[in-house]
Amino acid sequence: MAGTASVAGEVFVDALPYFDQGYDAAGVREAAAALVEEETRRYRPTKNYLSYLQTPDFSTFETEIMRNEFDRLAARQPMDLLSMKRYELPAPSSGQKNDITAWQECVNNSMAQLEHQAVRIENLELMSQYGTNAWKVYNDNLAFMIEIAQKELQKFRKQIQDLNWQRKNDQLAGGAKLRELESNWVSLVSKNFEIERAIIQLENEVTQLRQQQGDENKENIRQDF
Repeated sequence: MAGTASVAGEVFVDALPYFDQGYDAAGVREAAAALVEEETRRYRPTKNYLSYLQTPDFSTFETEIMRNEFDRLAARQPMDLLSMKRYELPAPSSGQKNDITAWQECVNNSMAQLEHQAVRIENLELMSQYGTNAWKVYNDNLAFMIEIAQKELQKFRKQIQDLNWQRKNDQLAGGAKLRELESNWVSLVSKNFEIERAIIQLENEVTQLRQQQGDENKENIRQDF
């Protein structure tokens, strides 16, 4: 049972789940689910609870390549195949077989391709020589970051556990106090009932005595005359 909210977003819950009993009784869960379902069916939101948030801009991190790809997917167009044209070494066309300039361009293209492959081989050799140590350093840094994250996780888990233990202790203490106060209230109500019954009995006895006294006075007066 929730009380009235004093601050926006803050609700006082009138329950002691660590102390209250009866949640596992037969039919309790079904009854609670029925109440929630009934309220959900009748509830109609009167305001937008996300109005205080800014309208999200989903295109902030989009690049030109990503936008083009999204447009392609929206248009249901097939993906372009990997172009291998840059690796081709075409000969001059049949009409340029005797053109020295065309052959020079083919030779230049071949030399560029050869240089490109040589650079790739050098990069592979450098990676073979230094890549292992660089990868080990990266793994060490990654392991260090994981260790820090795990320590933070354990710290937060401990804080959550301590908070739950504190809530449990507070609720158990509060529940015991409520049970004591309830017992005192029942005892006081019982005593009040006994006192009220004794008062009524005494009032009845007083009334009877007064009536008896009155009858005796009447009898004495009649005897005197």
